[in-house]
Formats: sequence, structure tokens, C-alpha cells
Amino acid sequence: MSFSATKGSMEETANNEPVKSLEVSSWDKGSAAIKQQYVTTKEKFHESIDSAWQKEGVQRCGGNGQSAQGDRKTQEEDAVEPPGKKIKLEEQTEDRKEKEDGKKARGQFKCRPHRKPHNYDIRLCPSVVQERADKCFYGDKCKFFHDIAEYMSVKPEDIGERCHLFDTFGRCQYSVTCRFAKAHTGEGFKNLVNEELLKKHEGRLMVKNALDKDLQRRLRKKQVSFKASEAYLKTINKTASQGASKKKAAECQALQCSNGDASTAGQDGQNCTAEDAATVDGLKAESVAEKQTSAEELSGSAGDCEKRTPHVEPTGLNSSEKTQDTQKPSPIKTVGALTDADLIKLRPSEKKQVDFRDKMYLAPLTTCGNLPFRRICKRFGADITCGEMAMCTNLLQGQSSEWALLKRHESEDLFGVQLEGCFPDTMTKCAELLNHNIEVDFVDINSGCPIDLVYKKGGGCGLMTRTHKFEQIVRGMNSVLDVPLTVKIRTGVQDKVNIAHKLIPEMKNWGVSMITLHGRSREQRYTKLADWEYIDNCSKLASPIPLFGNGDILSYEDAIKARETGVSGIMLGRGALIKPWIFTEIKEQRHWDISSNERMDILKDFTRFGLEHWGSDTQGLEKTRSFLLEWLSFLCRYIPVGLLEHVPQKINERPPYYMGRDYLETLMASQHVGDWIKISEMLLGPVPQNFSFLPKHKANAYK
Repeated sequence: MSFSATKGSMEETANNEPVKSLEVSSWDKGSAAIKQQYVTTKEKFHESIDSAWQKEGVQRCGGNGQSAQGDRKTQEEDAVEPPGKKIKLEEQTEDRKEKEDGKKARGQFKCRPHRKPHNYDIRLCPSVVQERADKCFYGDKCKFFHDIAEYMSVKPEDIGERCHLFDTFGRCQYSVTCRFAKAHTGEGFKNLVNEELLKKHEGRLMVKNALDKDLQRRLRKKQVSFKASEAYLKTINKTASQGASKKKAAECQALQCSNGDASTAGQDGQNCTAEDAATVDGLKAESVAEKQTSAEELSGSAGDCEKRTPHVEPTGLNSSEKTQDTQKPSPIKTVGALTDADLIKLRPSEKKQVDFRDKMYLAPLTTCGNLPFRRICKRFGADITCGEMAMCTNLLQGQSSEWALLKRHESEDLFGVQLEGCFPDTMTKCAELLNHNIEVDFVDINSGCPIDLVYKKGGGCGLMTRTHKFEQIVRGMNSVLDVPLTVKIRTGVQDKVNIAHKLIPEMKNWGVSMITLHGRSREQRYTKLADWEYIDNCSKLASPIPLFGNGDILSYEDAIKARETGVSGIMLGRGALIKPWIFTEIKEQRHWDISSNERMDILKDFTRFGLEHWGSDTQGLEKTRSFLLEWLSFLCRYIPVGLLEHVPQKINERPPYYMGRDYLETLMASQHVGDWIKISEMLLGPVPQNFSFLPKHKANAYK
């Protein structure tokens, strides 16, 4: 008997005395069990929030900046089951489109329109903000303000009395354009400076891996050299051409030997062209030349090898790897004395070593895994952080927005970047580019992205089915990197058709330093729980290479169960978005009943970090707001520990409507975009006119 049936049917006591039926809401499958004193209905929940707003005299707004009262009513109407299918008529086309637009949808928002960045017309010229000695480069053609007094007359009002950048670093680089400019503006709109704080932070580089302007110019003009990548790509092309030639020669020989009769053999031999015969002769001559060259190199360097200290081979290398290293001639032709660099490649044991084992890894999260969010997670105990997925083609083109995904804060002591691509040439060149221009501890290949845009091009999960290209990408990137190369994969592409166990032994031979396995397939997405039994089996196949498991970890108990498998560590994605303090819970092995004020302090820290990263002017402030709203779409799924009937909360259990222990806790539980905007206004001031926000999930999208 179900939980709801047991509780709801108790109409009699042990003494057969009739009692009133308990008014208990049914415990729906997929919903978390909350103590009954906190459970409420949808109408009462929103009425409570709206009444508190009315007391404050605040008008509620929806995702498009308009009043949300109408949106609430429309949302309730949309929840009704739609009528049966009707015959399509030409006159009803427009009505049908309007109904489809108003229909409530769920799941991933694949049809999310691309919104252009907001055009901020009221801007002060950078030459004035930065107090440059020379005049504006554009002169009279500049479309920005040059008169500070004129700009201040139309500038939006400040939203606070204290500027975080000025209080922290002693100087705000945004001067009068800062939305907290009152804190550091003197007479004549002069930007004030705290010399003591400024000297304290002088020469300190808090954020690394910024795109150099000169490098960006050379990338756009294709003036960057990729010598190591080109050398590797030549070996691929040479191997491919030799393979094709050998295949054609084998076919010719098969035709000649197919018949034992000499006359027939002669006729069959005519089928081989002169080009094929020349190919066979060329291959024979090439093999003889290679043998002679190898003999000359060995004899020429024999005397030097006797004088040299004998080289000790690392014990971790297999005998097959040693044979391959010694037999391959150096592709670089040198003039002068023969050195070890001419004959010996950089072995994996000589690269930078990273100890990945027994660590908690914050997953690379698109949009939400930005630098301010990673700083929050580092404070709560994350060991490994990784930048958002970056497209290798965009990096090679010098796109500033893509290079911004590679930035690293000084607090990120073990940091990597994740690359997405589907071809060996672009991925190898991108790896070489990053190897010389940014500071990272490892580079990760995204072979698990399920997005259609990436998969249909052959990237992401598509690499798992293109093993030949996958191998070329891994070997190529490994040959040009001085840091470890890691790979993130899924169980497979199709549901119930796992292929990761076939790829993992191959990747060990390709030179991968670590593998991260998400326990779901591409088609499965998040509809079912992650398969940790399969992850356990794959970890045994990956040994001695570390394998991290990923999927459905939302409490320290989930983490303990995950570590009971053979994984070397765990990766956290959605669990960190819903409750970033999960890292502290796992390390201290406790359930943290965090208060609403403590959660609000976390949001305040995020906004401060956002203003540092994106800027404290209007443009940076609104960018911080947009990323905060995206994060709030995950934070609202958290249920406080003190309200749960059964601890812990499972990641696949969604919260029902409940009243928090205070107003702020209730507000944070709302899944209405208007309430998220209210939280953002508590931190970043009122939203501008015509403000719009469209989350990435249809269930939270309002028009």
C-alpha cells in the first residue's frame, strides 16, 4: 500500500472510533516528501508571496518586465488538459498558433530564440572613462557621450551607496559609469582612489588567461604558426596515403595470383595499371631506404651512446610502447650534433603530473559554470574546477566571447579547460595554441555533449561513434600538450546500448590521463537515474588510469555510495547548481540545514564576484543579473533539510508547493520567474524597462 493511501485511509482508531480524515496531500511519485505542516497548495503559495509584496508596495513583474498577475492566471489556464484534436481549417490557423504559443511546455528549451545583446545607448566613451591623455580615436564620429555632465543627467540612478570594487581594490575602473559611483566620485566628477588599498593589490593578477590583443589580431589574420600540429597532421596524411597505396597493391597482387595458369595470370596482370605497378615498386624502394637510413643512424650514433649515461626507462611503460618509441625515426631534420631531443619524444611520465584521485570535481557547466560560480564552489570545498565548454573553431578565430570561457581565478588551484571539436586538425591546433598562451593544469575533451547542434556535426557524443577520428584527436592533442589530457564521455549514444566499456581500453592506449563517465546515454538525458553499476564496471576496465563517476549526487550519502564503487573520484554537476554547499557536506559528512539568510549571503557573494568579473557599470550589472537568474532556476529546486519528511532529498524528486520557515525561504522556493526577478532586484536594484528573461527550460519560460 502506498504512503498516501496508508495515511489518507486512517479514518478509524484502534478502538474503532471514527475520526476525521487527515487532510494530507498525496505523495506523488517524483515529488519529495515534506512535513505536512509545511505543505500547501499552489494558490495559497502564490497568494502568500503576493500579499507580502503588496504590503511592501512592490508590483510583481514577469519575465518580460510586465505585471505577473496576468501571467499567473494564464499559467493556471494553460495547465488545463487541452481539447481533442479538431479538423484543421484555414481560418483557424492564427488561433492555433496563438494557442500553441500560450501552451505550457516542459523539458529542454530547444526552440529558445537567440537574443541579441542589449544595446546600451547611454554610454560614456571609453577614452573619458579611462582618463586617457589622447583624444578619442573616432573623433566626431564617436556615438558615445564625451561630456560627463551630459552623461550624468541621463545615466540611470545608482543602486547603492558603497562600491565593492572601490572597497576591495582601492579604485573602481568604471569611474562615473559605475552604478555605485557615489562612493568614489569627488568634485568635478573626479574618480577617487584609495592609495593604501591600491598599493596592496599592485601587481596582483587575480584573473589569468585573458586574450592578448596582439594574439587576437594574429589569429584573425591567420599569422599564428602551428609547427607541432602540422608535423603530426603530416604523419596522419602519410599513414593514410600509405595505407591506400598498400591496399591497392594488395588488390593487384590478389588479381595476379587468383589464377595459377601463367597465361591467365598475364591477362589478369593487364588489369593493373602502370600507376599501380609504380606504386608497388615505390613501396619496395621506400622500405629499403627506411632500413638503410635506420642502419646509418644507429651506426652513426653508436659512439656517442657509449659515452652517454645510460637512460633508465620508466617502469610504467609497456614493452610495446617502448618498441614504438625506439623504432619511429624523428620527423625533425637537424644540423649538427645529434641530441636526445632528436630521437626521443616527450614521454607521458615527463609531462606535468596531476594527482586526480580522491578529489571532488566541479563539472564544466555551460552558462551556469561561470567564473563567479566556480569561486563560490571553491569556497565550499571543490577540489577541481573546469571552464565552460569552448568551441575550438571559435578559439582559433580569436573570438573574445569564447576566450572568456578560459579565464581562471587565482583561487582555482587545480583548473582545466574543456574543448569541443570534431576534427583532428582544429583540435590539435587549438591544443597547441592554448599550450603556449594560457595557464592550465589539464585539458579536457568534451565527448559527452548531447546537444543536437554539437552532436550532428560529429562532436560531443558523436565522437564516441567515430573512434578513428577520436583516436586521431586524442593522439594529436597529446603530442602538442605539456599538461595531462582528460576525456569526458557518456555510457553511449542510444538508450540501453552502452559502448563506453569498449572505448575505455582503447583510450588507455591513446594516452588519456583521466576519464570521466556520466552514467547516462545521450538519448536518455535526465529521464532516468544514472547507472552506477555500469560506472563501477568501467572503472575496473580503466585501471590504472583514474576514472571519475558523474550523475545524481545531491548529498553526502549519495557521494559515499558512489565512492563505494571503484571510481577514483566524483564529479558534481546539477547537485552543485542546486546546493553549492554540497562540497562542504561531503567533506564533513553531514546534512547542512542551511538558513535562508545564509543562502542569501551566498547570492550576495555571487553578485559581488559578478561585478568584479563582468563590471559594475550598467552593462556588467545586467550581465550579472542574467547569470544570477539562470542559476536561480536551479536553486529553487532545493528543499531545506528541516522541512523534509525523509532525509536526504533525491535529485530526481521535485519539490511540491510548500511554505518555508520564513518569507525569504518561501520566496526562494518559488519556481516563478517573477519571483526570481524580485530576488535579483533585492541584490542588483530594479530591472530596466523592457527587461526580458527567458530561461533555458520550457517549464520556467513565460511570455
